[in-house]
This record gives sequence, structure tokens and C-alpha cells, in this order.
Amino acid sequence: MACFRWDDRHVTDQADPIQQVITQTIRAELDSAIRAELGTSIRAELGASIRAELGASIRAELGDLRTFIDRRIAELSAEVHATSDLLDFSENNLSGQLKGIKEQIAGLIAMPAAATHNSGLELEAVVQATEAAANRIMEAAEAIGDWLRDSRADPAAMQAVNEKVNAIFEACSFQDLTSQRIRRAIHSLQQVEHMLTDMAPGVAADPAPAAGENADLAQDAVDSLFDQDDRGILPAA
Repeated sequence: MACFRWDDRHVTDQADPIQQVITQTIRAELDSAIRAELGTSIRAELGASIRAELGASIRAELGDLRTFIDRRIAELSAEVHATSDLLDFSENNLSGQLKGIKEQIAGLIAMPAAATHNSGLELEAVVQATEAAANRIMEAAEAIGDWLRDSRADPAAMQAVNEKVNAIFEACSFQDLTSQRIRRAIHSLQQVEHMLTDMAPGVAADPAPAAGENADLAQDAVDSLFDQDDRGILPAA
């Protein structure tokens, strides 16, 4: 039986065919086993490397995500806290403003009589004073007219005085216009007073002074003014 070598895989020509078949079979089995062993080792090393790389990458991503979530939660917590403080401040500020407005309205409604008078009563007194003054002027003008008609000594002087009397009558028409406007203002003020009273119904106003006293004072002042003007109302002819 001829011998054969494994290194150069050379088989002598004198070898038995059966031995050649056995040798090829053993060689094929060894090659297959070696390839299988190498493949398993390579696959194991490759799998371990891939798992290590994936684990490191996932851990890094999870760490970044955890850091972002923690930072965002801290930011949201700070924003919620700041918003809560702002709402509390706004609520307190608004409550203070509303309280101040209510106190001002209550002060206007319950204003003492010694400090101020009702604006509607004051305007009503003005209307009465101007009406009384206009009536006195018209009565004086009518008396002057009657006197001129009775005495006709100087026609030129009587003509001048007559023109002045007519001017007085025309000027007295101011009372109608002013009284209408003042009464409209009184109506508006009364509406405002009713609105303020409805806004603070629990506040009781101090009793206002009688309108007659205000009217008398205003009437005395107007009478004094017209008494001073009456001295020089008629120019010399």
C-alpha cells in the first residue's frame, strides 16, 4: 500500500482507490468541520460586537432622552410656578383695583352734605335764579316802556330808551335756552346718580340740604348783580 501526505494533499498513483475515497471523504469532513467552527466563531464574535455597539448606542440615546425629559420637566415646573404666581398677583391686583373703585363710588354716593351739594339741585337753583332774574328784567323793561309812552318830552331820548328796552326784551330770551340745556344736564346727572346708587346699593348717602336754601343764596347773588347793573343800564341821551 502506497503512503500519502496530508500537507500537500498528494496521493501516490499506486494508492488503493478505496483509500483515495476514504481520504477525500475525511478531508471533506475536516474542511466542513473547520468551516463550521470558523463560521460559528465569526458569527459569535460578530453578534457580540453588534450587541455591544447597539447597547452602547441605545444607552447613549436613552441617556440623552432622559436628560432632555428631566430638563423639560424642570422648565415646565418653573413655567407653571411662574404662571401660578402671576395669576395670584393679577387676581390680588384686580381685587385691589375693584375694591378701590367701589370705595370711590361709595364715597361719591355717600359724600357728606358739608363737603358738596347735589349737582342736580345746584343746577335747578341756577335755573330758578335765571328765571327770576329774567322776570325782574322784563318787569323793569315794561315799566320803562309804560313811562316812555306816558311822557313824550324829548322824542330823541324816548327813541333811544325805547330801543334799549327792546334790546332788554330780546336779551331775556337767554333764559329759555339756558333753562332747557340745564334741565337736560340735570336729567343726565340724575341718570348717573341712579347708576351709581345701583352699583353700591348698601351705601347710604347723607341727607342733602334743602334746595330752597341754595336757591335763596343763588337768588341773592343774582339780585345783587343786577342791582349793580341797573344803575348804569340807561345811557344818557
